Parts: sequence; C-alpha cells; structure tokens
Amino acid sequence: MKLLVINGPNLNFLGIREKKIYGAQDYEYLLSMIQEKAEKEHCEIDVYQSNHEGAIIDRIQEAYRDGTEGIIINPGAYTHYSYAIRDALASIEIPKVEVHISDITSREEFRKISVTAPVCQKQIYGKGLEGYLMAVDFLLLK
Repeated sequence: MKLLVINGPNLNFLGIREKKIYGAQDYEYLLSMIQEKAEKEHCEIDVYQSNHEGAIIDRIQEAYRDGTEGIIINPGAYTHYSYAIRDALASIEIPKVEVHISDITSREEFRKISVTAPVCQKQIYGKGLEGYLMAVDFLLLK
C-alpha cells in the first residue's frame, strides 16, 4: 500500500516550538517513526511538509495521480480555516485521516473547529506522535 503523510505549517519545528504541547521529539524523530512503521508494515509512506497552503493543495492533487492509496494529514493551523485544503481533500476519493498531536478539544476555542475533518474518514487527536502510527493502522485496514 502507498500512503502519503502531509504535514502543514510549523510541523517542521517539532521539538523547538511549544514543547509542553507538542513534545520534545523533533521532526526527524517523527520521520524515523514513520519510516520504521512503513518497514514493519511492508508499505510505502511518503512524507511531505510545507508551510504554504498552495503547496499542500498541489501535493493533495498530485496524490490523485501518483498511486497514493491513503492520506494522513496534519494541516496545522490550516485545519481551522482553509476551505481550499478542505476542497482539495474532498475532491479526491482516497481514504484520509486527519491527525493532531495535541488534544485540540481541550485548547483554545478556535482549535476545536476543523473545516477539514468532515472530508476525512477519521480524526485522531491528543495521542502525540503515536497518532500518526494509529492513522497508518486505520488506513491499512481500509
């Protein structure tokens, strides 16, 4: 199975920004976790990160043509207001899981709203980096 992980703005700053919320592990650690999971499950997982909305949309659209069979997306702050990313996700019939490292339901009011979750098959939040691996497991069962 070919999966795609898309990380939005500031995810590349894991281990640097707000460690009490996002943990002390850095982005390279997350990448190694995902790579280990891919090897264990005998699947291909491509990881993409951008701080730019249009680049994320371009990568979602590319997934439509490149054989991607499942998308895991952490849109970062775009979760709460990017109707453009929501529409890109809605336009493709690939199973999708939205992941958030922190528990977005117990944070600021604006974080409780996701415009992208309704076009995903599942939303995982508050499980730390482990949420990405849980999303892989979910997609492998689809």
